Order: sequence, then structure tokens, then C-alpha cells
Amino acid sequence: MIRCLLFISLLIHPSLAKKQAPQAAGAQAPVKKWQTLSGQPPLVIARGGFSGLFPESSSFANDMANQLKSTDVALFCNLQLTKDGIGICLSDIRLDNSTTIGMIFPKDSKTYNINGQQVKGWFAVDYTSDVIFNNVSLVQSVLSRTNAFDGQLPVSTLEDVTGVRPSSFWVNVQYDAFYTEHKLSVSGYLEKAMRFMGINFISSPEIGFLKNMNGKVNRARTKLIFQVLDPDVVEPTTKQTYGAILKDLAAIKTYASGILVPKGYIWPVNTNKYLGNPTTLVADAHKLGLEVYASGFANDMPASYNYSYDPTTEYLQFIDSPQFSVDGLLTDFSPTASATIACFAANETAKPKKGKALIITHNGASGMYPGCTDLAYEQAVNDGADIIDCSVQMSEDGVAFCLDSADLTGDTTAMPTFMSRSSSIPEVQKEKGIFSFDLTWSEIQTLKPQIVSPFGQNAGYQRNPEAQNKGKFMTLTDFLEFAKAKAVSGILINIENAAYLASKKGLDMVDSVTKALGNATFDKQQTQQVLIQSDDTSVLSKFQGVPAYKRLLRIKEEIGDAPKLTVDEIKKYADGVVVARPSLISTDNGFAKAQTNVLQEMHAGNISVYVFVLRNEFVALPFDFYADPMVELATYVAALEVDGVITDFPGTASRYMRSPCVDLNGEIAIIPAEPGALLKQVPPMALSPANPPNPPLEVADVVDPPLPPVANVSSSTADSPGAPAPSSSGMAITADFGLGLAAITALSLLSRGY
Repeated sequence: MIRCLLFISLLIHPSLAKKQAPQAAGAQAPVKKWQTLSGQPPLVIARGGFSGLFPESSSFANDMANQLKSTDVALFCNLQLTKDGIGICLSDIRLDNSTTIGMIFPKDSKTYNINGQQVKGWFAVDYTSDVIFNNVSLVQSVLSRTNAFDGQLPVSTLEDVTGVRPSSFWVNVQYDAFYTEHKLSVSGYLEKAMRFMGINFISSPEIGFLKNMNGKVNRARTKLIFQVLDPDVVEPTTKQTYGAILKDLAAIKTYASGILVPKGYIWPVNTNKYLGNPTTLVADAHKLGLEVYASGFANDMPASYNYSYDPTTEYLQFIDSPQFSVDGLLTDFSPTASATIACFAANETAKPKKGKALIITHNGASGMYPGCTDLAYEQAVNDGADIIDCSVQMSEDGVAFCLDSADLTGDTTAMPTFMSRSSSIPEVQKEKGIFSFDLTWSEIQTLKPQIVSPFGQNAGYQRNPEAQNKGKFMTLTDFLEFAKAKAVSGILINIENAAYLASKKGLDMVDSVTKALGNATFDKQQTQQVLIQSDDTSVLSKFQGVPAYKRLLRIKEEIGDAPKLTVDEIKKYADGVVVARPSLISTDNGFAKAQTNVLQEMHAGNISVYVFVLRNEFVALPFDFYADPMVELATYVAALEVDGVITDFPGTASRYMRSPCVDLNGEIAIIPAEPGALLKQVPPMALSPANPPNPPLEVADVVDPPLPPVANVSSSTADSPGAPAPSSSGMAITADFGLGLAAITALSLLSRGY
């Protein structure tokens, strides 16, 4: 128990905290009028405590959920009864889904008929409570979540849960008929339990059980809630489907105070994973005085593409509508639900807090539309981005345009149309590709943009498939005119591969960017910031003499330290650095391990630090961030105080920057994660060997050779499509290789190992 208390004291830091601020006499904070039946904020119902991270109803899970004080939180227990009639909290009637019982008693599995279905597993009715408490421990019941805390914690009784003194306690009884068949009385157990513990809600999908409990509870102290299952499932008492029962809300009102329904009953999601129109269920129930609680919320189970992998957006859909609000949310991630209610509801018109980190896009709002298209930039502006970015690429005929990579295979439909034009260019990337500088601008314009899902199309983490190929490519000139017309706070121009393009393709990217910025007068104004980003110090040197420009060095490698000598060298070329997230917070086995010294060392040298790249998908987040991009933002923005965040989802960052919870000194705040706090509680045997620490950034890693002169490359060189294949020596030889310049080029290639 002492270890548990110490653990929770560490993790109070990253939860939603409420700070008591003195108020002037007679002063009252404005009260939001909610669309709930009571007019009060929705109830957060923590399913098994904080079961999104810890095994359900474990002491860790319940204690963590109970720390949330900014909103009302009810601890939710799925009640099961042991052979000797003791109530325990487990997610499923089959114990093998959430405990180690299958490993402890491997030969004890049984099959029972439960509500007309044959169910095989290990069941509480076959074991006394002593056997379970002395032999069995909890495991995470959702396989996609971390198993680092498996086997550490015992099964909890109802007394264990109420022992943490929750503000509300909710007991769910899903299998009363099954326990009755085994001569165990759930209603009798609850009658006794209510004499010495507070039970505020009792829910069940069995109408017979709820009617039986009606005369046994004080309805003023304990609400009876009808749990609605999927529409085609048959209710055991009436033998009607739940879909049919829900059509008669007046009948439900005779035996229940409210209904607990899967969220799809309120906001249907079609087979393509997009939202349909909301139903009238909440409004209809509220007219009859029935409360409506929605279930099925989990940050790590994407529900609809409309939410862009931001769980806050989903919660708001159910509680912040002008037409209705559900009365409560049953969730595996209670901190996120609590934060949404306290920080984000009715806050869409607020302005970002001054002095906070810049919101910089990564290819526009590339989490919602194909990157670097007009639609992605429009969305980014609407979302409140401070800086919109253009990664400049060059066509074969010298047109500068915006696209994330010179390789067209990911961001466009270049495959298979131009497959024959693919090539291997180690100076640009390791993989073979179809490169923009090998196609004319007219050829590129025949392609369609393509949305990129960085975590795999087939892994279930697609991004907005309806916009898969929507939008138009933008030339650099178009991008600059767009930025001026929209009056954004600033632009970021990213330049890569300039040396290769100059020496091998005869394309002067630096000159193209310089002229475009000059033509758009960005070099002579101070109203919009201009950030020039490159991984090449020789490129940044070309922009040194323009006061309007701020130069950023992109450090692609993950680093763990920035010695003063290196920082001093960076200062010669750049005003800021762009670093990967692990360069600021190292990770180990999916957990945030420690904060590095990179940020402090850069700031000590008066160098700004921008973190790259933030994404909403929970698979991109260490477990310490609770599968919630808002906690990641709080960690980098409020705790580390980075100068800017570069993100695929500027709308999520903008919502955080506008919220009252962005200020750690405010009355309420989303408190950042504490790197290492969670990892310390994981037994070493549960972890894989740790990765070696990231190396320090050395001076040699920073300084690049001067840019080569722009070569006069003719269309008849070996790089042209249709040229004969290289000889075995690696030297490209063309049929008319007689010109002196071509011979010099070939010798140069040979000397470099081609």
C-alpha cells in the first residue's frame, strides 16, 4: 500500500489538477449553463478507474482516476461474484480476460450458457474469494495497451474501491440472471453493501434486475440506470432487442432514472468511419426526465475520421453541442474527459495565450488533407496556425513548388505512371524513388496529391480517406501570395538537397527561393515572420544578410546533448534549431525516460528550439501522455517551454493554446508529464533492454561544406531518361560522350565512387 501511495504521489503531477485561487469578497466566477438534464457539468465515469493505462479496477487505476478534482468523477466497477458471494470488480465475467487465472489454474476452464450463448473461460463462481485474492493478479484486458503493469496488483473488492473515497461510485451488474442460476444473489449482496458503503449508481442491462432493485434502493441516494447493449442483442427479461426497447423511453422511466448507451446511439458512425447525423435520443430522453450517459470512449480506439485522432474533439461532440449534452461519459481515459469538460468546452472563441510557443505547420494541416496542398493550407489557417510551411522542391524545368519530399512516390500518385523514371540517389535518400527534379512541372501537374498516413494505411490509422487525393499543388509563388492574402503571422521555408541539385541537376534552389521571397517583398517587411529552415549550414549562410529572416538549423539525428562548443558553432549560422521529440525527452520501451539537456543548452546560447513533429495518433505518444496529444503539448509547451511546435494537426495545438488550462499557474491546468515517473514503477523484468543514450551533437555534425556552383547540365547527360546503363565500373557513359565538360563530370563522379 505504501508503494502504491508513493506511486500515485508521483503521478498526480501529470493529471488534471485544480488550484484553489482566492476570490475577492462577493466575486463569483461565471457559471456555464450546460445542456445536461441537471444543468451541471457532465459526470466523468472512470471505467475501472484509469483503465486506459493500468489493469482495470486495480488500486493504481482507481487511485489515479480519483485524483481528478476539477470535475465530478465516478469510479465504475463491473461487479462479479465469487463462489462465496464476495463482490469483486473485473471487466468481464470471464476472469481470464483480465487476470492471470488461466496461467495459475490452466486446467480449470469451463463452459457455461450465459444469456443463450455458450461461453468458455474461467469464472468467479468457481472460486472462493480467498483463492482469487491469494493466487490471482490483474492484467491489462486490452491487448494493444502496455502490459508493463501486469501481474503486480491484486483483484479489487467493492470495499477496496470505496476505500479510496470516490466522490461517486457506480456499480454495473451485467449478469444477474447467470448468478441467480448459481444460487448467488446480486441484489442481496448490494442491499448489504449499501448499508456501509455509498453506491450512487447501479446499472444493468437486465430489466428484471432493475425492477427488483426498485424497491430496495433509496432513489434519492442511488440512481438505477438501464444499460443498453447493441441494437440487435436480446434483453434476457423481455426477450426484446435493445433497439426495440429504446423506442419506448417512457416505459424505461418507470424503473430507471437514466440510460447508459453506446455512443453510436447518439452520434452514429457509418461503415466508412465518418459521422452521420446525430439522433434525437438525448433530447427525447431529457424531455421525459431521463438522464443519458454515453459509453465506449477510449483515446486509443479511433472512432471516426472526423475527430482527427484527437479524443478531445470526440468528447466535445457529446457535451458541447448547442442542442444537447449527455449527462456523463463512461471512459477508459478519465483524465482526458475531465480536461475536456474543465478546459475546452465552450472555449472555441478564445484567443491563443500570448508568449506561448508558435504553432508551426508540417506541410499545412497534413493530418486532414494531402500535405502542401491548397486545402491543407486553408485548413491550417482556419485552425489558427501561426506559421505555415513550405518544403521547397524543384521540377526538372526549374519550377519551385511545395511538397514534403523530393520523392514523389509518397505524396503524389506518381506510381505507377512514372515508375520507369524511378532511380536511386543516395545523396537524397536511401530508398529508390521518383524524384521531382526528373519530371517537368507539366508532368507533375498531371499527378494528384496523396494524403500520407505515417503509421500505415493497413494498420488502421488512415487519415481522412475521403480527402485522399483532394487539393492542388502550390508553387512557391502561389504559397507566398496565399500567406500574404491570409495575413498569417509568418511562413517557414524549408530547403533541402540544394547541394545535390546545384551540382548534379543544374538547379539553383537557393536562388529560386531568394527571388520568390524578394518578389513577394518578404525580405523588406516586418509584419510577417520569415523562418528559413535547412539541414545545411551552407544554405543558411546564403540568407545571413537579410534582417527580416530568422534561420533555423534542422537537426535530423536524435541527440542527447549539445555541448557549448557545438552551440557556439550553430550560432554562427542559425538563430534556432529544429529537433526531433526524443532529442528533448528520451524514451525507453514506450515510456518517457528523461528530459535531456538539449533545450537548456540551446537556450543558454540564445538559440530558439522548435520540436518536430507532433502528431495526434496515440501510437506516436509515449504511455506517459495518456494517448492524449493535449498532454504532449502541455509537456513541451508548458513544462519545457519550447519556442514552437511543428505539427501535422495545428487545430489541436491551437485548441490547447486557447484554453485556460495552458497556464500552469492558473486555477486549473493540464499538468505535463513527468518523464521517468511512470517508468520507475515498471519492474525491470517487464522491459526490453534499454536503447543506448542518444549521442551528443558535435561540431563536425553541424558544419557543411560550401554549396557547389550550379552546373551547366544539358539534357543529353547520363542522368537523362533513356541513357545507356552504367558500365560495371559505375561510370555513366553516353554514346556521344565527347564533350570536355561531360568528361570532367564523369571523372568527378568516378572520384566520388559512382
